Amino acid sequence: MAADKASATPAVEGTSTISDALDRLGLPGSAHGISPLANGQRMFGPAYTVRYVSAGYPPGTVGDYIDDIPAGAVVVLDNAGRTDCTVWGDILTAVSIQRGIAGTAVNGVCRDTHRALTTGYPIFSSGRFMRTGKDRVEVAEIGGTVNLGDVQVRQGDLVIGDDDGVVVVPQGRIDEVLALAHRIAQREADILAAALKSGSLRDARATFGYHTLQRLASGS
Repeated sequence: MAADKASATPAVEGTSTISDALDRLGLPGSAHGISPLANGQRMFGPAYTVRYVSAGYPPGTVGDYIDDIPAGAVVVLDNAGRTDCTVWGDILTAVSIQRGIAGTAVNGVCRDTHRALTTGYPIFSSGRFMRTGKDRVEVAEIGGTVNLGDVQVRQGDLVIGDDDGVVVVPQGRIDEVLALAHRIAQREADILAAALKSGSLRDARATFGYHTLQRLASGS
């Protein structure tokens, strides 16, 4: 079940902390406008990218790419942010669960949300709408660069989703970003502990440099 897989997600920092690490390194990656279908969902894995365009004549298909996605990957679908038709529904959700896919992020809307909600399969999107994308959109490219909100995603980039949304970490910077996020999380834990002990958040923030944690800096 997807809920069981979610509990096995590697222990990484939340999207807020990873977003701070991306800011500190001067990297984009926080996908604006992409939200979880429900609270409590988490996903973590390399991106498998699919890009859609408006259907031509005769129309192409919405694709059978799901058969080629490896277990543990995150499906990233770029439907150009369209909210008038969807490219993800219950059949894809069911097959993804069976294949061990880590989750789905859609630059656009999803539908048939009941199955995802009842199974715990993680979906992050611009919203939900019931109209099919068949004969309205078609697959233009698989494995290329796509958009997710206002962020570019390349095949193999790390995609992380939680209650606060989705962040994307460039494939060549994953270790660096996650290590920095871990240090930021530790610093914030120190600030909280000091504030609770002393009763002064102002002093704790000053001691541990809270206001500069996410600023672009060389070195650490």
